[in-house]
Amino acid sequence: MTVGTRQAVRRRTNRTAWAGRAMLVPAVAAVCIVAVYPLVFSVAASFSESNLGQQFTEWVGGANYAAILADGVTVPSLARSAAFAFASALLALIAGFIVALCLDAAVRSGRVIRVLLLLPLMTPPVMAGVIWRLILAPTGGLVNNVIQTVAPDAEPVLFLGSSPSAMISLIVVDAWQWAPFCALLVFAALQTLPSEVYEAAQVDGAGVLQVFRRITLPLVLPALLTTLLLKVVVSFKVFDLVFVMTNGGPGFDTTVSSYEIYRTAFQAFDIGTAAAQTVVFLVLVTIVIVPLNAARRHAQKGAS
Repeated sequence: MTVGTRQAVRRRTNRTAWAGRAMLVPAVAAVCIVAVYPLVFSVAASFSESNLGQQFTEWVGGANYAAILADGVTVPSLARSAAFAFASALLALIAGFIVALCLDAAVRSGRVIRVLLLLPLMTPPVMAGVIWRLILAPTGGLVNNVIQTVAPDAEPVLFLGSSPSAMISLIVVDAWQWAPFCALLVFAALQTLPSEVYEAAQVDGAGVLQVFRRITLPLVLPALLTTLLLKVVVSFKVFDLVFVMTNGGPGFDTTVSSYEIYRTAFQAFDIGTAAAQTVVFLVLVTIVIVPLNAARRHAQKGAS
């Protein structure tokens, strides 16, 4: 190859490389606008005195962080967020896993059933919250009507007006809405399991429980952990159900971090403190997600 030919090839390669970089510019710009800028703004605002009318009026250092750690509301809301996320995710995953196992055993195609399973997931969270608030209402609610039909002398149950039933109700409703999502992901994973392994287990005389414990569960564990990771992330962001069903009550018993940030920013108009709460919430989510993701990767390596 002559020197001129090599230079031409090099120029063509460089042009191709720059064309590829140019095509990435819109994606990089979108990420900066959607993710990087809000993060930088939140971190900067958390060290300032800011409100909805005027931001960055004064730099206050770590005063916002000291205030939220001592206010008696933010730290408990972080604990409630973590408890809600794990409880809702585990309940949805368990229910979805059971449904997926039943689908895998009974229906191989299951297109119609999969569409029906998606109905709760396709319901907007606000609508789901309104429906379940009516169902759980102490007067005229479906659940209390059934209870009073079975036990006429029973007092109405305040599902959303007492503790801990309010938080339990939120967890159940959120799990009800997201269990189909978990079921479909696990069902898809079950469909990819090798049939040869099950045929060999049948030849060896393995029972149903042995097959489940030694074959199905280990092979589908990476999918379960992936689904759990996705559901935990989604559960941390819960706001609609809390806003519609309990408004953070009774008291602060269902005030999770996302709702507390909303109240601080849009009811108290304190953007600086809300930004500090957001940063602390981000740290909590990161602390929870990193080990879950590590466990998922370890399970994938073990299954491969």
